[in-house]
Amino acid sequence: MTPNLKYLHPYPFEKLAQLKQGIVPPKDKSHIALSMGEPTHATPHLIQEALLTHLHGLANYPTTKGIPELRRAIAGWISRRFRIPADAVNAETQVLPVNGTREALFSFAQCLIDTSAAPAPGRFAAYTPSLAIKPAPVVIMPNPFYQIYEGAALLAGAEPYYLNTLEDSGYLPDFDSVPDEIWQRCQLIYICSPGNPTGSVIDQASHEKLLKLAEKHDFVIASDECYTEIYDDENNPPPGLLQTAYSMGNTAFKRCVIFHSLSKRSNAPGLRSGFVAGDADLLKHYFQYRTYHGCAMPLPTQHASIQAWQDEQHVIENRRLYREKFAAFIDIVGDVCTVIKPPASFYVWLKTPIADTEFAKQLFAQQNITVLPGSYLSRDCDGIDPGLNHVRIALVAPLDECIEAAQRIKIFLNSL
Repeated sequence: MTPNLKYLHPYPFEKLAQLKQGIVPPKDKSHIALSMGEPTHATPHLIQEALLTHLHGLANYPTTKGIPELRRAIAGWISRRFRIPADAVNAETQVLPVNGTREALFSFAQCLIDTSAAPAPGRFAAYTPSLAIKPAPVVIMPNPFYQIYEGAALLAGAEPYYLNTLEDSGYLPDFDSVPDEIWQRCQLIYICSPGNPTGSVIDQASHEKLLKLAEKHDFVIASDECYTEIYDDENNPPPGLLQTAYSMGNTAFKRCVIFHSLSKRSNAPGLRSGFVAGDADLLKHYFQYRTYHGCAMPLPTQHASIQAWQDEQHVIENRRLYREKFAAFIDIVGDVCTVIKPPASFYVWLKTPIADTEFAKQLFAQQNITVLPGSYLSRDCDGIDPGLNHVRIALVAPLDECIEAAQRIKIFLNSL
C-alpha cells in the first residue's frame, strides 16, 4: 500500500459517528440531520425525464471527453453565467465532464503534482534542504476546508499549507499572509468560493491578486465553485475565477481550472455530474490522465446534464427556497446567539458558547439534531484552529424541519 495513506485524517463524518456513538436521543423528537451538505429539494423533472429517455445509452461505453453536445452546453453556461464572450471557452479543449467534482478535485492533484526528488509527506518538519533533495511541493488550501483538498495533497506526496480564514478577514483567505518561500514551493492552490463552511465569497480584487501571484510563482489555481449558484442577492452573483482572468486579459485562462457541479445547483447529488474548465494545456494532460483513470460519465447522465445546464428556472427557485429557510432560521435563533447570514451557500457557520464537539454532542443528546463540529473541518495552524468553537449547520432539510430545528436549537442555547 502507498505509505502516504497513513497521513490521512479520519473523514469528518467518521469522527461525527464516533462522537455520537452510544448516545440515545429523546424518542419523542424526530431526528433532524443538518450535518451533511446533501440537498433535499426535489431534483427537477427535466433531469429525471432526460435520464429515462436516454437509458438506451447504457448499451454503449461513454468516452472520457463526453459528447460534444454536453461540452457545448457547459461552455455556453459558463459564458452566460460569468458574462464572458460566447466563444471565450473552447468546448473542445477547455471543458471536461466529471463524475461530480469530488473525484475531480482529488484526481486533479494526482495528475498535477510533481514530487521528483522530494521527501515523503510527514517528514516536512525534519527536512533539511540540500542540493540533492528538492523541498516537498506545497498545496495551499483554506482552513477550514473541504477534506478532499487535504487528502488529495497528501496522497499526491505534497505538503499541505493551511491558510486560515478568520472572522477578522470576513472568513476569506489572506494571500498576503503567505510567506514568499511557500509561494515558491507551491504547485497548486485550492480556493473555495462561495466557501465551505462559511459561505464567504472571494471578490474580483482578490482573484486578481491570486492570479498575479500564480503568474509570478508559476502555480495552478483550482477554484472550487460548487456553491456559486446558491446566493442571497439575485442581482449580485458570486464572481468566478475565469470571469476575472478574462477581464485581466488572461483569455487563455492560463493556470486556472474551475470545478462546478449539479449536486447543489440542481439538487442532483446522486447524478454525480460536474465539469472542470479552464487552461487548455492543463486539461490536455488531465484528459490523458482521465483516460486511464476510468471515470467516463454514463451517456444517460450526460444527456440529463445537458438539460440541467441549459435551464435556469429551477436554479432561481432553488435559491428562493434557501432564502426562505435562512430567513426563518435566523428569525428564530437570532435573539439568543450571533448568527450571520452568509452571502452564499446553504451553511450557517455558528459560534458555540462551549467546545464545538461538546455542543454537537449535547445537541444530539438533548434535541436529536445532528450538526458538524467545526474542528472536524480544520487544522491547527500557527497556534490557531479556526474551526474550534464553531459548528456547521446545513439548511438542507425541508422548511418545516429547519423551523423545528431552529426552535430546538434555541431551547438548547437557552439551557447552556
